[in-house]
Amino acid sequence: LDAVPVFLALHKNAALELIVERGFVDIIKRGFDAGVRFTRAVPQDMIAVPFGEPVRFIAVAAPKYLERNGCPVTPDELMGHVCIRQRMPSGRIYRWEFSKDGDDLSIDAPGALMLNHNELMVEAAVEGSGIAYLPEPSTSAMLESGKLVRILSDWSPEPSRLCLYYAGHRYVPASLKAFIKILTSSDRSRSYDRG
Repeated sequence: LDAVPVFLALHKNAALELIVERGFVDIIKRGFDAGVRFTRAVPQDMIAVPFGEPVRFIAVAAPKYLERNGCPVTPDELMGHVCIRQRMPSGRIYRWEFSKDGDDLSIDAPGALMLNHNELMVEAAVEGSGIAYLPEPSTSAMLESGKLVRILSDWSPEPSRLCLYYAGHRYVPASLKAFIKILTSSDRSRSYDRG
């Protein structure tokens, strides 16, 4: 978050605590002023403030995996492949999302290997352990080097953005308002209500 050093420089008496957790946290129960999630994961009753560049999730595999197993042409064909799955901290298995011409699919991809970290998933895919579904930035170096190949490109869902979100029905502290102002000072960021 580029806004953090700007906020701290402008508001010398303010305190800022950032806590990173891999699971979905109930910010109200935990007493947090705000949280950060991808747009589609923000609870409906929250106000979301998008920031940063949009991120697209893509399916990738090593050329050696594709040589051995063939390349799926549609998401349904993933059911005949070995996929590198991801278990979320909540215990839920992450479902792969695809979209083409208004046809949206959510697939519980099959596979025996389950990991909970993007870098480990990239390494496993490079080794030929299966097809992985990851945020595009985490795969860019391996795609450029040719160690991974993007597959099902025409089925990639719309990019998602990170959002700072907070409860609109509760008191919004002045420090949070100031932080949001800095976060949204870019022309690319705008606030919208999801409720």
